[in-house]
Amino acid sequence: MMHAPAPGGPDAIASGHGVTSALARGLAFLNGVILVVAALALVAACCILSYSVISRGLFNAATYWQDEAAVFLLVGATFLTAAFVQGQRGHIGIEAFTGLLPPAVNRLRLLLVDVASLAFCGFFAWKSWTLTHEAFVDGQVTDSIWSPPLAIPYGLMAAGMTLLCLQLALQIVQALGGMRRP
Repeated sequence: MMHAPAPGGPDAIASGHGVTSALARGLAFLNGVILVVAALALVAACCILSYSVISRGLFNAATYWQDEAAVFLLVGATFLTAAFVQGQRGHIGIEAFTGLLPPAVNRLRLLLVDVASLAFCGFFAWKSWTLTHEAFVDGQVTDSIWSPPLAIPYGLMAAGMTLLCLQLALQIVQALGGMRRP
């Protein structure tokens, strides 16, 4: 179930002129590029995990980096594509009232949900950036033999949540602009 479809579809939002429309087109392009990279990351994670299973099962080889590499790829794919999913209004939501409410009340409901989501995601992004900075400055690494830097997954989370905040802010601005029009 979708939270609600974007009014007129995602392409209609970015078809106008002005700063908001230019930002929407730029974000849509960036999200498209990220979507391709995330798809490649998912394929890479599948290949890495398959290799891990085969090397352990057939050759009894120690695998110490595969799980973390796959997790890092999955974290990046998940968080970086969140803005794309939000732009499509593809996040799961409760639609029990959507059909019962008048369109104007539904638009207000979407706006309030976007504002609350922006507040939560803004806090999450801020904390992710502080964790990234702390992990980078302190040289924090994972507890495995491979010991990759923790700044990598924290940075992926921070970047993804920042993009999601930008998408939500853009949707709020567009909703407010649509409410002002007759």
